[in-house]
Amino acid sequence: MDILTNLMNGFSVALQPYYLFLILVGGILGTVIGMLPGLGPATGVAILLPMTFSMGPTASLITMMGVYIGAMFGGSRSSILINTPGDGAALAATFDGYPMAMKGKAESALAISAIASLIGGTIAAVLMTLMAEPVAGLAVKFGPAEYFLLMVAALSMTVSMSKGNMLKGFLSMCIGLAISTVGIDGQSGLQRFTFGVLELQTGIDFLVVIIGIYALGEVFKSFRTLSEGGKKAQTKFKRIWISKEEWKRSKWPILRSAPVGFIIGALPGAGGTMASLMCYNNEKQLSKNKEEFGHGAIEGLAAPESANNAASIGAMIPMLSLGVPGSGTTAVMMGALLMLGIQPGPLLFAQHPDTAWGLIASMFVANVILAIVNIPLAGVLVRLLAIPPKVLYPIVLSLAFVGCYAISASVVDFYILIILGVAGVIMGRLDIPTSPMILAAIVGGQMEQSFRQGYRISNQDLSVFMNSGIAKGLLVVILLSILLPIISAIRAKAAKRKVAA
Repeated sequence: MDILTNLMNGFSVALQPYYLFLILVGGILGTVIGMLPGLGPATGVAILLPMTFSMGPTASLITMMGVYIGAMFGGSRSSILINTPGDGAALAATFDGYPMAMKGKAESALAISAIASLIGGTIAAVLMTLMAEPVAGLAVKFGPAEYFLLMVAALSMTVSMSKGNMLKGFLSMCIGLAISTVGIDGQSGLQRFTFGVLELQTGIDFLVVIIGIYALGEVFKSFRTLSEGGKKAQTKFKRIWISKEEWKRSKWPILRSAPVGFIIGALPGAGGTMASLMCYNNEKQLSKNKEEFGHGAIEGLAAPESANNAASIGAMIPMLSLGVPGSGTTAVMMGALLMLGIQPGPLLFAQHPDTAWGLIASMFVANVILAIVNIPLAGVLVRLLAIPPKVLYPIVLSLAFVGCYAISASVVDFYILIILGVAGVIMGRLDIPTSPMILAAIVGGQMEQSFRQGYRISNQDLSVFMNSGIAKGLLVVILLSILLPIISAIRAKAAKRKVAA
């Protein structure tokens, strides 16, 4: 009953006209950002972040949640119509969404992507409601040692999920940790890696890191292709809806994929891409019409769309309950909370119930509003796919610099922003994942402080990091996250040798 009461209190916040307006505006902006190739939810939230600083914590978070969910709805639009995913989570939508459009079923594809996103997001919001406070209650038992191990576990899981190369993921994490050490040490007062630059004494703001890697990095990557014409999207449609037969084929894939997407999304570093691809493969294995997959199977579009929307909400669990961001976008949102003086984690629900439960209620509201926006207005929204990159990216670039200056009013951050943008391009070329770096830059300072606190409290006895049951459980998670990918890679190599023999 407490959960239901708290949720009703959250709806009393989220349903206020002002917050409904913010959800609508954020959702439309998110949809537009999500469907423009190269821009994803993390980039969109990062660019718009400085605009929310004067709103207050609840309004700021609800607006960003609207942008986040809107981007997940919008990402599939370009996948379906021009075979170009708006972001990684929409990749699986190209497999069957684009073939459906080529067969003259663009209306059905656009409709089922919105319906699947609505149902998947709503199921995930229900699971979020049930799980958020229990997870936060468990986190109250965490001391400095447990928090240190929790952050190590989050980093190790993020690194282990680096596509095919843990070493590159580890390198990315080390870069992020190095960035987090810049500035004056809070305990000793010593300057670290400031190189005599006065502005670096306060450290490198992780929001600058996020904007540099995501926004500038994407713009710099696109410089080579600015003069190229993009694929033209269909902009005239008949009635955007699905038939009874299409719903019959889609409903169980949608319902099966939502809980799976939510669980995968709750794993730090996993994200919507992994959730959507996994659920696509699951449905392909379960389907009686396997040969249709890749050629316009509607369930091949419905399953990943349900999963990636559920994953976006699942990623909020570790951020709100544990203070550890579950994705690049939640990392940006966590940064916003910290800038507004609110510490995400186990005490958030007790100290700021209106903000926490208002945000959860806004997830339900945002999914409904965005389904209403994305189905009738799909024909209008997709016209934005015709915006040439040479117009779009200068706008993104200017917003990134304005946002960076709004954070600290320091010109030095401009140079850091450019350096990080170039670093984002280089990391992309070398296939080095950026998620470990972003996560490490955010949690690195707190992880260091938690280690030093635990070490001093125990009179410099390292056994404090393995004494409690929670600590032992986290150590097991860390070991498994490191060993399982290695074992999997060894097995894959052995299987290849057998085939070759």
